[in-house]
Amino acid sequence: MLLWFVIAYWILSIGIGLYASSRVHSAKDFAIAGRHLPLPIVIATVFATWFGSETVLGIPAVFLKEGLHGVVADPFGSSLCLILVGLVFAAPLYRMNLLTIGDFYRRRFGGKAEALTSIAIVISYLGWVGAQISALGLVFNVLTDGMISKTTGMWMGSMTILVYVVHGGMWAVAITDFIQMIVIMVGMLFIGFLLSDQLGGVGTVIEHARNAGKFEFWPQADLKQMIAFFAAWITMMLGSTPQQDVFQRVQSSKTIKIAVWGSVIGGTLYFLFAFVPMFLAYSATLIDPNLVQSHINADPQMILPSLILQHAPLVAQVMFFGALLAAIMSCASATLLAPSVTFTENILKPMLIRRRGEHGMSDKQLLATMRGVTFIFTILVTLYAVNSKASIFKMVENAYQVTLVMAFIPLVCGLFWKRATNQGALFAIYAGLLTWLSVLIFADDPLIPAQLAGLIASALGMLIGSLIPQWIRDELPEHPRGYLHEHASHSNR
Repeated sequence: MLLWFVIAYWILSIGIGLYASSRVHSAKDFAIAGRHLPLPIVIATVFATWFGSETVLGIPAVFLKEGLHGVVADPFGSSLCLILVGLVFAAPLYRMNLLTIGDFYRRRFGGKAEALTSIAIVISYLGWVGAQISALGLVFNVLTDGMISKTTGMWMGSMTILVYVVHGGMWAVAITDFIQMIVIMVGMLFIGFLLSDQLGGVGTVIEHARNAGKFEFWPQADLKQMIAFFAAWITMMLGSTPQQDVFQRVQSSKTIKIAVWGSVIGGTLYFLFAFVPMFLAYSATLIDPNLVQSHINADPQMILPSLILQHAPLVAQVMFFGALLAAIMSCASATLLAPSVTFTENILKPMLIRRRGEHGMSDKQLLATMRGVTFIFTILVTLYAVNSKASIFKMVENAYQVTLVMAFIPLVCGLFWKRATNQGALFAIYAGLLTWLSVLIFADDPLIPAQLAGLIASALGMLIGSLIPQWIRDELPEHPRGYLHEHASHSNR
């Protein structure tokens, strides 16, 4: 019965996504919904995109083992990313009227910076999308009591999501996200009240967690631990900022105010609701301690699904797995679309323009190519997920290191430092990447984690490269001083 309810919900979600495809008539419709989304839809798509498998399965598993200290990256870092995007980055990026975040790097720093940062952005999505597909395999395996293997479940899940993403693009993602946000909120709160009633109230669970030391957040007064804590926090808070999925939600908004407040409110809701799965998972330590012990070291991501299947009535199981599928589908659909659009717009299209001239790709061809790249990327990322041994939480956390060290500093300086140059951007990109890789490969248990070392090197690269004589020159960007100076003449450069 549970499986049939879930299948019905799955089919309904796909139908809604396919219905949304009737609104897609151009590449702009496919990539950013024609910039027509109202505030409620933007809030929903910001929230639902980030409320994925790592929030329902990955974060609670880490919380049970390490407490709040272990989840500094997500939800603390990730939610602050969305809020900062709204308060700092949304308005200037919206005014530039771009299709992708890669377009910003081309406009501000030229084609080489565009290509390098776009490649980094596309690569970063392997971990994030891989986490969602891994979770789909887990859900199908659990719901069928092992009849469908995790690998088969991954392929089934990714292919069905692909159906409506390929057809409906951002319109399909946005409309399904709105429905899925409602399902997530109602489902998670319903389960929370149900389990808390069994234990004598929410306060009982919170008090038990406090006594067990799970609310200890700050690191010990040890330099290495403090640096590692800071590095984990900024990995998602800053590394997620120059990402296409975040940018799409800004650019899809109908107005600047919607772009700003949609991101701020969506990020705030994400932070608040991310604690509900943690509460549910910790309830398992009181309801069934043996279940927790059997999974905590082997596969802690199974604790919450197992708790619901063994200790909740059918209606609660339907609500939970419906919310879980909604979370995974919303996150997976967005993260399949974002890198595909970026790769097409900022890597394939410039290659064709260089070969054929300014009219290297018509809008119709661009739309068809985006759909084709989405299909290919889905195949590749499913293969990655099938062969990855990392946990869902680690796949997501590690995904943002490459954009942190390569794309964040050029974005900030490109928007807010008028002296940033093409050479400075390239210095920042190469310095960040090479430092990050060197620490990862050659340093054994370093004092400064690789991603933090890469971020520092990227900042130094931007500073030095912009202030020394300009030996490296690229083609003049469309607006050489960014949005703050877009009306300045090229001769001022």
